[in-house]
Amino acid sequence: MSIPQSGGGPIESFSQLAEMMEQGNKPREDWRIGTEHEKFGFLIPEHAPLPYDGARSIKALLEGLAARFGWAPVLEQDKIIGLSRKGANISLEPGGQFELSGAPLASLHETAAELQNHLDEVRAVTEGWGVGFLGVGAAPEWSHGTMPVMPKGRYRLMTDYMGRVGTHGTQMMYRTCTVQVNLDYASEADMVKKLRVALALQPVATALFASSPFFEGKPNGHRSWRSRIWRDLDASRTGMLPFAFEEGMGFQRYVDWVLDVPMYFVYRDGHYINALGQSFRDFLKGELPALPGEKPTLSDWADHMTTVFPEARVKKYIEMRGADMGDQAHVVALPTFWVGLMYDQAALDAAWDLVKGLDAATREELRVAASVSGLAGQAGGVKILDLARAAVGLSHAGLAARGLGEERLLAPLVANLEEGRTQADRLLAAYQGEWKGSLAPIYEAAKL
Repeated sequence: MSIPQSGGGPIESFSQLAEMMEQGNKPREDWRIGTEHEKFGFLIPEHAPLPYDGARSIKALLEGLAARFGWAPVLEQDKIIGLSRKGANISLEPGGQFELSGAPLASLHETAAELQNHLDEVRAVTEGWGVGFLGVGAAPEWSHGTMPVMPKGRYRLMTDYMGRVGTHGTQMMYRTCTVQVNLDYASEADMVKKLRVALALQPVATALFASSPFFEGKPNGHRSWRSRIWRDLDASRTGMLPFAFEEGMGFQRYVDWVLDVPMYFVYRDGHYINALGQSFRDFLKGELPALPGEKPTLSDWADHMTTVFPEARVKKYIEMRGADMGDQAHVVALPTFWVGLMYDQAALDAAWDLVKGLDAATREELRVAASVSGLAGQAGGVKILDLARAAVGLSHAGLAARGLGEERLLAPLVANLEEGRTQADRLLAAYQGEWKGSLAPIYEAAKL
């Protein structure tokens, strides 16, 4: 999850909220690719989560990366909670999931190299520790009580609130991992088309990248339990955004939705001030109960925008949020899939033609079917496998048009489509076969 934002000074007019998004408009030559991925650290002999403190710990890993590879520490209340270097950040999810938010890069080959370099650095620091990292969408065995808690004030507030507004919020926070890509847009109209395509095809991404068929030590009946969790978390800030497909969609319409999402906090002087359930609209009027008489800054607005979690999210770029974390090839394949669809106009237009006939009910039903059945899912007469084949084909064409040879990075998705199986299906087959109903082998099978 995000670190405190640096959005700017006082909000002097309502129009500044949408203008912040408009500032993301970029000419095609300046479009970049930002990939984020989360992974579970674990102690190899014990198969236990990596703790925050100790000789073999997240803190020791952060300190080692800073000392050996030039990362600058990020602190909260004198605790190291992240790192930054040349446009990239390393941060911690609530249960210690170790996240790389990559730098804005020009090509997917650079993305693959960045990921390899990151994993190499992590392995160099942890060599001899008996520590590994797991590339799956949900912790296969660990209970909530076994998860470490990171020393971040934002998460303390969110943990309490999640328990009051949904049934799966703390599961998402502490026991899931995702991979996502952040992509640019040229204009408001370009943002709208990309957001609509992104939302409509998130079920395809969920199916293609499904890798979380186990939870609390047994099969959970879903190919992507991570996706299942998001369906019962907090309806006010999650989902498929049906309004995005309505006439009049644009920056202001998205702002209006975010304004109606209850707040979590306000960040001041290194502290998170509890504003749970309060209204940013009241904050704009100087009537926020948490800070009476004080009006927000653009940094406060930028922070609030990070507390909405739809399947695709807009800031000064668009985030594709529907995929489980997976193995190294799938981590690279996720941005590859979306770049092929979004960064070539012909591919984007064809992708919109592919999904524009789907109504809101079908899009939501496909989301459910993807989490339950993966590529075998269907809804409203639409088979996810057929939709995925068409989408990957369009992505391949879009990548070929870029002329950089990036289309080969779609290989794991092509294999999934040829077999009609995903990482989740393969893990389930191993569990039911050679693993003989044990999840102990998953720590080696899914280790990055």
